[in-house]
Amino acid sequence: MLKSVFLVLSIYTNILSNAEKFPATFLFGAATSAYQIEGGNADIYGKGENVWDYHIKKNPYIIENKSNADIACDSYHKYREDIELLKYLGVNFYRFSISWSRVLPEGYSNKINIHAINYYNDIINLLLRNGIEPMITIYHRDLPRKLQELGGWTNPYMAYYFEDYARILFTHFGDRVKYWITFNTWCYGYGDNTEPPFINQPGIANYLCQNVRLLAHAKVYHLYDQVFRKKQLGQIGITVEKPWIEPATNDSEDLEAAERARQFTFGIVANPIFHPDGDYPEIVKARVGDRSRKEGHVRSRLPELSKEEVEYIRGTYDFMGLNYYTTFLARNDDMSQDDVGAKMSQGMDWQRSASVWLKGYPKGLRNLLRWIKDSYDSPDVIITENGFSDEGTSNDTERIRYLRDHLNELSLSIEEDKVSVKGYAVWSLLDNFEWMRGYSEKFGLYQVDFNDPNRKRTKKASVDWYRKVIKERTPDVES
Repeated sequence: MLKSVFLVLSIYTNILSNAEKFPATFLFGAATSAYQIEGGNADIYGKGENVWDYHIKKNPYIIENKSNADIACDSYHKYREDIELLKYLGVNFYRFSISWSRVLPEGYSNKINIHAINYYNDIINLLLRNGIEPMITIYHRDLPRKLQELGGWTNPYMAYYFEDYARILFTHFGDRVKYWITFNTWCYGYGDNTEPPFINQPGIANYLCQNVRLLAHAKVYHLYDQVFRKKQLGQIGITVEKPWIEPATNDSEDLEAAERARQFTFGIVANPIFHPDGDYPEIVKARVGDRSRKEGHVRSRLPELSKEEVEYIRGTYDFMGLNYYTTFLARNDDMSQDDVGAKMSQGMDWQRSASVWLKGYPKGLRNLLRWIKDSYDSPDVIITENGFSDEGTSNDTERIRYLRDHLNELSLSIEEDKVSVKGYAVWSLLDNFEWMRGYSEKFGLYQVDFNDPNRKRTKKASVDWYRKVIKERTPDVES
């Protein structure tokens, strides 16, 4: 009798452990970006030069192992095969970006590349025929070179050029695309020297870039809202891609430093759009203004948003896209030369990856989502990127561990914290060109052989694991 009771309890426990953790309406997906996977850079395809093309040709040594993205995963030619991979996974949506310099080779709207229009039309149509929703990022770090020569995202007129570009995309693809993301945000290479365009004017160029992108995002949102939404019935958002930040200790100064760092990294992007009051965070405005005056500047290095601009930007979203990979620990630093005034570190016992900056801390995702809910009146959120890097292996158990742990925290965010998360995309479908790191770090569910002219794809263990997750709607499946 006792043995039978234990058997029943065991079966019941297994049922509970495998119960669905995500609602039927929750969307699972995979993500890529144009420059990282497409290739197809030969002149015969009509693509113009972007800022990455230019700097890599100028100095090939800037990229790990002198790699480049001229071929990358060759998805320009192999997109049909890639959609078959997506179909096998069983994803609900595919988040990918469109190359501005492929559609508009010189960056301006007067010259449209019909080859690019046909290429993206084919992708969209094939996705839909396979029951996969396209989710399109309009801009993902690959500005046309001629626009960069005008100052790139420090030039206020870039907002108008971005609006022109978006209008072309809505006109050609919006009848079938229901999810749009304006920016995969942040201004790398403006306030630092880590990647193109290598402007490296911290505390000035990065703030100018952020200001122009906010206005550009708002322009595109209003364009869609006023001209296209009624007929196309889509949604438009922006992706915020910064880590979660927690205090290194419970000391009051570290607690303040952590919140200050959140506002300087996350809030500076999200507040103007998602906060009920709009505008930059008060701590950011006050601190940059004060430091600017002490440095001898006539005005704050942080551009001021006028009352009209605050109103124009505020509320320009249908959802928030969120990229989460890792967490940092903040310690107050009064001697810091930057505006944040905090030193960052990571936990020694957190899961290590092939990327120096990426250590797995799943609770950080839940903490960030709770903070977003409390700070911005519970917007709808789509996790547009979450992924793990290794050096390349088909038996990627560490990736499965990372994804499983983060999905479990995500399910707790939805069920217990009541955060309105609508979807989740793994970064990335394929091993790809990881910017300055070239092909040395692998984020893909599918392995790509970059030594093979055919760029052979091979599924990793994470493919069948994620396929089961999607089918059973829980991360607690066998790998």
